[in-house]
Amino acid sequence: MRRLLLRAPARLRRQLAASCGPRGAPSLAQERLKSEGKPQKQICQVVLDHFEKQYMKELGEAWSTVREVLTSPLCWQYAVLLNKFSFSSELKNNLRLKGYRSLFQETLPYLPGSLKCYISRTPGRFPAQKHQIGKLKEYYLLNAASLLPVLALEIKDGERILDMCAAPGGKSIAMLQCAWPGHLRCNEYDSLRSRWLKQTLESFIPEPLMNLITLSELDGRQMGDLYPELYDKVLLDAPCSNDRSWLFSSDIQQATLRLIQRKELSALQVQLLRSAIKALCPGGSVVYSTCTLSKAENSDVISHILNSCSNVLPVDISELANVISDEFTLVAGVQPHELLVLPARGKAWGPMYVAKLKKT
Repeated sequence: MRRLLLRAPARLRRQLAASCGPRGAPSLAQERLKSEGKPQKQICQVVLDHFEKQYMKELGEAWSTVREVLTSPLCWQYAVLLNKFSFSSELKNNLRLKGYRSLFQETLPYLPGSLKCYISRTPGRFPAQKHQIGKLKEYYLLNAASLLPVLALEIKDGERILDMCAAPGGKSIAMLQCAWPGHLRCNEYDSLRSRWLKQTLESFIPEPLMNLITLSELDGRQMGDLYPELYDKVLLDAPCSNDRSWLFSSDIQQATLRLIQRKELSALQVQLLRSAIKALCPGGSVVYSTCTLSKAENSDVISHILNSCSNVLPVDISELANVISDEFTLVAGVQPHELLVLPARGKAWGPMYVAKLKKT
């Protein structure tokens, strides 16, 4: 079981010319290319053709807008999650001067005051901070939709939490901004990604709090048997066909192989979710999330679990969906226990699927 993520292309063979701006005007991508003269990522046509066939069927007309954003990296936006353990008023002022504003409203059903995230309508990326031993970073850059599974989980102080597929660590960091868990296990089966996870946590979390965190490299499918009914909350950010990354594979053979493997992912996801449920205490909840639009990896997985597990019930997250609908483009007509974020112009967050279940 390995998280199927692509690395950035090694060779970039042509520039993207996708439009992010008003129709009839030069695109933002074109303007930046003109000013910077830098080559951009190349779309893998094999993957795009595959997505085109599937998502036109599943999303209909909405796919054309999603495709435009996904294939235009210069349209992408990045949120800035502040680190409460390394607070900087200067940083907050700098963000405001650059046009950033707070992402979430106080009307959310769950919003700890210590969770601070800022966004800008303008595509682009705030400068990243380098890892420095002994010094905590002040902020973490992420896709704003990545915070939705954490908000859906509604973590409280003292709870025992499992982040089953935790690398690279953004959601673990977000959880620790929300509450002080009694214990947090951050698990990542892939050894390389596990080292990445460890470095991320050490860059953001003070040493005393690290004592409440256990890092492990276990097969998530076995965790329910290893730790039955131990955790109050489980986050399963499942291995998936990462739509953004897969579109920019530089190796056609590798891309073709991944598309074949994609058919097997839903079976893996069901196994992981069954294991997560086993690891839950009665009354505990699990949030399942992916960064793909694929119905087979999203709602079909949840439906399979609900239809086959008598001790699992769906949890209504429609209030969360309603409140965030101004900042995120959501698919209409989904079940109350789920939401799906679609990337859109000016709201280039996602893809992100979130569903919540409770163990009885």
